[in-house]
Amino acid sequence: MEFNISTPALLFSAISLLMLAYTNRFLALSNLIRQLIPVYKNNPEENILKQIRNFKTRLGIIKYTQVLGVLSFIFCVVCMLLIILEFHVISEFLFMISLLLLMLSLILSLYEIFISIGALKFELEKIENIHGGEQLKDER
Repeated sequence: MEFNISTPALLFSAISLLMLAYTNRFLALSNLIRQLIPVYKNNPEENILKQIRNFKTRLGIIKYTQVLGVLSFIFCVVCMLLIILEFHVISEFLFMISLLLLMLSLILSLYEIFISIGALKFELEKIENIHGGEQLKDER
């Protein structure tokens, strides 16, 4: 495989798009938290507290997905600089680290998605309980 400056440059657009997606997830979650806290203050139910705990867990995961994404980006940039300076062995090693960091970031993002889906299932179960245990039908 030929390793040149265009190899790590391929990651730039992918990492940038991922960081945008992670930021959007963070903003959506922070808005939900801001909306839910006054609701909990007015009506301190256990279900709302469970949601707030879920949000706290998800925020921590999103933080680490962003940190790993940024570190991947930094390693990618340093890799490109080392290619220009013709330190090819070190640059290949840093590119490998960049890929591993990106992969860890994606795995954490996937984990956060599963937690998010679990929270939505909990909300759907609450609605089913309100309607006397009647199952909601899948309208596909």
